[in-house]
Amino acid sequence: MAAPHVLLVAESCVDRLVASRVLETCNIRVTAMEGPKQALKFLEMEHDVQLILTDYCMLDMTGYDLLVEVKKSPKINHIPVVVTCTEDVPERIKKEVGKLCLDGGAKDYIIKPIKVANVPHLLSYI
Repeated sequence: MAAPHVLLVAESCVDRLVASRVLETCNIRVTAMEGPKQALKFLEMEHDVQLILTDYCMLDMTGYDLLVEVKKSPKINHIPVVVTCTEDVPERIKKEVGKLCLDGGAKDYIIKPIKVANVPHLLSYI
């Protein structure tokens, strides 16, 4: 069986590096993108992405904006989306990010940094 292919979207190169390393150690193929617009262009050309893992807080578009664009597109709306965010105010994250993204069609949201313990849960969406 081929390794699952995850599209990772995060502006921070540190976040991309940390998440990529964790996923790759679990035999997951990762394509990392710096932003949602770049990710959408990639998704237009690439057809084997099985999960989108996107940061919520980005400058040009949020992870929620990316989620909305994915869900609007008949070509890619089947791809599960999981949103990541930092834990500065867990209640705000749960209320705002969690509810907004889940209502928008995200499969889940997780607090960064991604840990190996999160991987089986992420893979359950593929």
